[in-house]
Amino acid sequence: MPSSALSLFEPSPSRRVGIARLAAQGESLRQARQVEYLSLPVRSLLNRCDSARVPFPWTINPYRGCEFACQYCYARYTHEFMELRDPAAFEHQIYVKQNAGWLLRRDLRRVKPGEEIAIGTATDPYQPAERQFEVTRGILEELARHHGLTLSLITKSNLVVRDLELLQEIARHNRLGVSVTVTTLDARLARILEPRAPRPDLRLEAVRQLSQAGITTSVSCCPVLPGITDKPRDLEAVVRAAAQAGARHLFANPLFLKPCSASVFLPFLDREFPALVQAYRRRYADRAFLPASYRKRIAQLVSELKRKYGLAGRLHSEAPREYPAGPGALQQLALFP
Repeated sequence: MPSSALSLFEPSPSRRVGIARLAAQGESLRQARQVEYLSLPVRSLLNRCDSARVPFPWTINPYRGCEFACQYCYARYTHEFMELRDPAAFEHQIYVKQNAGWLLRRDLRRVKPGEEIAIGTATDPYQPAERQFEVTRGILEELARHHGLTLSLITKSNLVVRDLELLQEIARHNRLGVSVTVTTLDARLARILEPRAPRPDLRLEAVRQLSQAGITTSVSCCPVLPGITDKPRDLEAVVRAAAQAGARHLFANPLFLKPCSASVFLPFLDREFPALVQAYRRRYADRAFLPASYRKRIAQLVSELKRKYGLAGRLHSEAPREYPAGPGALQQLALFP
């Protein structure tokens, strides 16, 4: 969707400040398949993360917006910082950060020893834009010049194996973990949930190649969608496939649904899973997170499956949990407790 089609949702450029003003100064780089790529002249590449819910203090997102268009994406709110209020703008207007290598070289002076830098927390670093603009590759080339860093990267794309040798070079002198997201092995369901992301089998092949190359690799089964991907046999299939691909670890958490995400996800449910709409509306009406009882049951199930398939370890980026698996963990999960 070209930027002109979204003008009704945007304030006047003269009223913008901060990142919104920088976005307004961006130039159109290319248009393809209803996606517009724009330059983003950012002042810094490294972002300080103060949220108590995440274990890393620094994040890097090479792009703003993500063409994969995952129906459940929690990061759509980040476009609101640029005064882009239409939720569809997140997948139709992709902002490409400029001067990434130089900015990172300067910003790394702020990182203290042991502080983790997480790459790809809000937008996928290997989305289609990366094939042309190679911002992520430029970031990795800069990181390869440094020693003693703690780094993690997460993606839904098998394009990550393009940079296999570069990741190996980084891992020689730094602490590096790469996570590949696989929410389901059902290719048809994945196409509905994550319309423009690579197929699950391609992602698992990327896990295999990364693992064989000596990269510490994990699988992210996030989010777990109640009534859609939370059946024990389906979760077990993902855990088993992750282990067979050589993953060292797996982590899984249930869907959390902010208003900006709900505005896309609930209409999607109405089209594809109408029987679930009322349950979702009721449970997410006044909260973004599901009750602790449901989260605990998912954690128990996944913990038991990880032990069964030898994925009980954890990466440096995941905080330990206190959910022991019980004998009933493999029973069918209800939609909501």
